[in-house]
Amino acid sequence: MSNRFVSGNRSPALLTDLYELTMAQGYWGEGMADREAAFHLVFRKNPFDGGYAVACGLAQVVEYLTALRFEDDDLSYLAGLKGNDGNPLFREAFLDELSRFRPRCTVHAVPEGTVVFPHEPLVRVTGPVLDSQIIESALLNAVGFQTLIATKAARVCQAARGQPVMEFGLRRAQGPGGALAASRAAYVGGCAGTSNVLAGKEFGIPVKGTHAHSWVLAFDDERAAFEAYARAVPNNCIFLVDTYDSLQGTRNAIEAAGELDRLGGKLAGIRLDSGDLAYLSTEARRLLNEASYEQSLIVGSGDLDEHVIETLHNQNAAIGAWGVGTNLVTGGDDPALSVVYKLTALRAEDGRWKPRLKLSEQIDKINIPGVLQVRRFREDDRFVADAIFDEQIGVETPCQIMDPVDPTRHKTVEATWSSEDLLEPVYVAGQPVGELPGIEASRDRCRAQLARLHPGIKRFMNPHEYPAGIERQLHELRDALIVRMRQQLNQETGA
Repeated sequence: MSNRFVSGNRSPALLTDLYELTMAQGYWGEGMADREAAFHLVFRKNPFDGGYAVACGLAQVVEYLTALRFEDDDLSYLAGLKGNDGNPLFREAFLDELSRFRPRCTVHAVPEGTVVFPHEPLVRVTGPVLDSQIIESALLNAVGFQTLIATKAARVCQAARGQPVMEFGLRRAQGPGGALAASRAAYVGGCAGTSNVLAGKEFGIPVKGTHAHSWVLAFDDERAAFEAYARAVPNNCIFLVDTYDSLQGTRNAIEAAGELDRLGGKLAGIRLDSGDLAYLSTEARRLLNEASYEQSLIVGSGDLDEHVIETLHNQNAAIGAWGVGTNLVTGGDDPALSVVYKLTALRAEDGRWKPRLKLSEQIDKINIPGVLQVRRFREDDRFVADAIFDEQIGVETPCQIMDPVDPTRHKTVEATWSSEDLLEPVYVAGQPVGELPGIEASRDRCRAQLARLHPGIKRFMNPHEYPAGIERQLHELRDALIVRMRQQLNQETGA
């Protein structure tokens, strides 16, 4: 399998934070390397002050795990790292162990394109604690970033009200790898295509584009530029008309359409990239219609996001398609998802899982212990509640789910509701499980999932909070662990 997300074909083993490797050496040195652990990847807050997120990045996770090896040059680099005393940071015997390393863990994950909510595990990793620790940083990077961008794309596409949205963000993305990942995630989230040709090649995403202002500036006048572009690509002519004056540019585009007619092409449309898009688009639409180009599209672009697009729709802008760049591929006003990866259980000698809990003064930073699963409930094909539960405890219906950060809020899950468990095996005991759904299937899943959410959860301002809670028995176990650990701390400190 080609490694699309790491430079060249080298192993991604060093795509990690240093402390993952120092902890791995510690587990190895303590004889704990093979102790079975459970880790969960979750996010704590919906991005963009929204009501949901769209899971994405799983394909990269499986690709990473499949390719993960410590090559000779990786080990040579690690052997050269020094500690504070000037001596080698890593022991030779540990590096020898890494030379034989292959991920032995089992990974369950929510399928790409699934709508998800805070505190629900998107990925569950079980297996040797050394293996599970080493992969932490790469998993957070892949799932956190692509989930953020897929969510942004879903919101932008919602604002576009069914009109096509093109992802135009390559030049403003966070480096080449970030651009590829963003193009992929944006397509899963609902975008119709990308300007990124490499993303088109790697992932099969439709590629689209117009021309730049520089093309117009390279000619003595705008009409001549448009006519030359018509000769260059008569089957892909959308003219960028705002280099000098948008409405005069529209008139020049109409005149240049005669050259297209002569070549057997047609005026696909014009693009407005600046100015008052609501006013300019309605005037440009009038000009196009008067010239009998009713079918020619007006594309809007230029620092757009879901809020701007919604405002333009409310002003009856005559825009039929959208090009969104910076605010899509960077996340705009929310540039990172609050993803964390927490150890939640260790296998005891009797074979049962022993829960692990991180305390905090902030309730939303106290993890949910156990080996977790998410059960999603539906009524009349609409999602109505999610129950986070421990597989050792299970979940029954009817049951109650408790808000992870406000235990006074709870919801009863009815026995008549249908359900499905979201976490599915994708990598078992070091081997991928079959083929993941392709990018088109993930995109279709996203569309279907969003259709099953109540409109109030999808609104941009003050969205309704979807009930995703902890099953009552697990919630009681968590509370008991919190009380017990705080009592122990009080005894140790004499408080």
